Amino acid sequence: MKKIIICSIAVLSFAFAKAQQTKSWTLQECVDYAIENNISIKQADLNIEQAQLDKKDALGAFLPSLNASASNSWNTGLTQNVVTGVLQTQTTRNSSYGINSGVTLFNGMRNTYRHQRAKMNILAAQYNAEQLEDNILLNVANSYLNVLFNKENLKQLEAQHELTAKQLEQTQQLVDAGSLPRGDVLEVQATYANEEQQILAAQNNVVISRITLAQILNLEDFKGFDVSDPDLNDPVALILDQGADGIYAAATENRYEIKIAEQNTALAEQDLKIARGARLPTVSAFFNYNTRESDRLNLAFFDQLSLNDGISYGLSLNLPIFNGWSVSNNVKRSKLNVENNRLQETQAKLDLKQNIYQAYNDAQGSRLTYQSAQKALEARELAYEYAQERYNVGLMNAFDFNQSQTQLTNAQSSLLRSKYDYIFKLKVLELFTGIAPEDLKL
Repeated sequence: MKKIIICSIAVLSFAFAKAQQTKSWTLQECVDYAIENNISIKQADLNIEQAQLDKKDALGAFLPSLNASASNSWNTGLTQNVVTGVLQTQTTRNSSYGINSGVTLFNGMRNTYRHQRAKMNILAAQYNAEQLEDNILLNVANSYLNVLFNKENLKQLEAQHELTAKQLEQTQQLVDAGSLPRGDVLEVQATYANEEQQILAAQNNVVISRITLAQILNLEDFKGFDVSDPDLNDPVALILDQGADGIYAAATENRYEIKIAEQNTALAEQDLKIARGARLPTVSAFFNYNTRESDRLNLAFFDQLSLNDGISYGLSLNLPIFNGWSVSNNVKRSKLNVENNRLQETQAKLDLKQNIYQAYNDAQGSRLTYQSAQKALEARELAYEYAQERYNVGLMNAFDFNQSQTQLTNAQSSLLRSKYDYIFKLKVLELFTGIAPEDLKL
C-alpha cells in the first residue's frame, strides 16, 4: 500500500509539473542565472567592494589630515579677573578654536607597501569570485545532466512498455486460441506490471532532479521549470586529444586555485615588507592654528580671536629603539607566513596536477566503458530480435523471452548511464583548461 501511495504521489507531482511548464532552460541559461543569483557569488562581490574600500584607505594614508576643534566652557568659583588680576569669586565663560593638519613624510615605505597590497588584494578577491563561478558551473552542469539522464531513461522505459503492451495483447490472443499455455500470459502481465513500477519511479526521479537543479539556481517558483533536450547522441571528445600534460599546462595558466595561491604568496611577501618598514623611523610634518576668547575681556568677539591667535608648525621624528620585540616578532611572523604560503602554492600545483591526471584517466575509462556499452547494446538488440522471432513461432516460452527483454533493458540503461558519465567527465576536463561559463556547451 505504501508503494502504491508513493507512486501515486509521484505521478501527480509529475503531471502537475508538466501542466505548469512554461519554459525550457538551456544549460547556458541555467549557468547564467545561477551565477547572477547565487548567494556565495553575491558575497564574493561584496568582498571585492570591501577590498576596493581598503585600497581607498591605503591611498588616503598619503594625504594630509585636516581637523578643526572648538570648545566653550563656564567656570564658577575663585578665579583671577583677567582685567584687574585680582582673585575673586565669579563665573566666566571661555572659548577656544583651532585647526590642525599633519602629514606623514616617511614611515619606512609602509604606506606605499600597504597601497600595493590593497591593489593585490582586490585581484585576490576577484580570483576567489571566479573560482566560485567555476564550482557553480560544474555543479549546475552535473545537475543539468542528471535531469537529462532521468528524462531519457523515462523515454526508454515508456518505449519498452509500449512494446510489452503489444506483446501482452499478442500473447493473450495466442492463449485464447490455445496456441500458448495460460502461464505465458501471466508471465507477460507480471513484466508489464513491473515496468509500470519502473516508469513511476523514473517519473519521480525526473521531478526530483528538476527540483534539485531549481534549488541550485535559487528559483523560488520551480513548478514550471524544465530543461531543454540537446542532441547528446555523439559526445565530442576533442579535449582528450590534448593529453593530460597539455591540459595541465593550460590549467596552470587559467585555473583560479593556482592564481589564488600565487596571489596569497605575493600578499604575504608584501606583509613582510610592511613589517620590516616598522624598523625604520617615521617623519611627520604638522601645522596648528589656535585662538581663544573670554566674556571677561571688554573686547569684541572677533577682535579677541585676532589678538589671541597663534600658529605652531614643524617636523617630528619617531625612531623605534625597543618595544618589547614586537617589531622583530612581526617580521619573523611575516617570514613564516611567506614560507607557509609558498608551500601552499606548491601543494596547490601538485594537487591540480594530480586531479587533472585522475580526471583524464577517468574520462578515458568512461570513453571505453561507453564504447563497450554501445557494443553490448548492439549485441543485446540482435539477441532480442532473434528471441522475438523464436517467441512468435512458439519456439521460446514467455519466461525466457522476458529474460531477453530484461537484458535488453539493462543494456539500454547501462549505455545511458555510461554516456552521461562520459559527458560529465569531459566537462570536468574542459573546466580545467579554463573554459569561460559562457563557452560551456553540451
